[in-house]
Amino acid sequence: MQHDTAWFEAQYDNRARVAEAPAILARWAEASALARSRMTCVLDQAYGDEAGEALDVFPARESGAPVLVYLHGGYWRALDKADHSFVAPAFVQAGAMVVVPNYALCPAVGVEQIALQTTRALAWAWRHAAQYGGDPSRIRLVGHSAGGQLAAMLLCCDWTKLAADLPPRLLTAAMALSGLFDLAPLRRAPFLQTDLALTPASVKRLSPAGFAPPDGRLLAFVGGDESEEFLRQNQLIRDRWGPCVPVCEVLPGLNHFTVLHDLVDPAGTAHRHALHLLGLMPG
Repeated sequence: MQHDTAWFEAQYDNRARVAEAPAILARWAEASALARSRMTCVLDQAYGDEAGEALDVFPARESGAPVLVYLHGGYWRALDKADHSFVAPAFVQAGAMVVVPNYALCPAVGVEQIALQTTRALAWAWRHAAQYGGDPSRIRLVGHSAGGQLAAMLLCCDWTKLAADLPPRLLTAAMALSGLFDLAPLRRAPFLQTDLALTPASVKRLSPAGFAPPDGRLLAFVGGDESEEFLRQNQLIRDRWGPCVPVCEVLPGLNHFTVLHDLVDPAGTAHRHALHLLGLMPG
């Protein structure tokens, strides 16, 4: 079945689909400001020399802790690490160190440049984790929406080609919430394509569903109230990567924004799976 531009816009414009989106984003910002005011944190630590290459660190309470790196969404063109500090409290309390990177945004840079920036953010986390109570051999990555695409890409990274000091298996497990694994449909949504400027060649380079399965695990979750396309994207990565995606679940009653609440809720399915990835809860 052929779909027109309006269909693709409706499928991918999450702020238009979710009426309460502005209120949810405001709550994220408020909760994040509160987290930074109450927690020990190191803000705006540079991980590179380019625009946007800074991250926030929420140190572990004890040394030797697993490291959770969280990559925010926003279609590679919006939002900021400061909007997502609210992810940190539940995981620091559970025994992890948390790192929340920024990256430059489209259209000032392309998605390919953003992917390269996030490799540098993880390299920084590996090199500096011990300073903040983290164990560099236990880095785990969680990404939401566009961050889910980045998480899947980073799981496929050949780290030894990035820098000689990095281990080949710097990252062995990641989680994607409402991830985007096939970027071809985004070219059909003008509200995105105007800023992303994707080409057939860049879609091929940036769509993890077209990559060979990595030597690692990806857990994939999507909200049950999300669009047909987001549900398809979530199943697609399982279909393409097979056993490398041991968990592929639809979380009932959640939309593109509230799916992130499941990550930080100690009773949430995504939260429990994240603790399993971090080694903080028995599998």
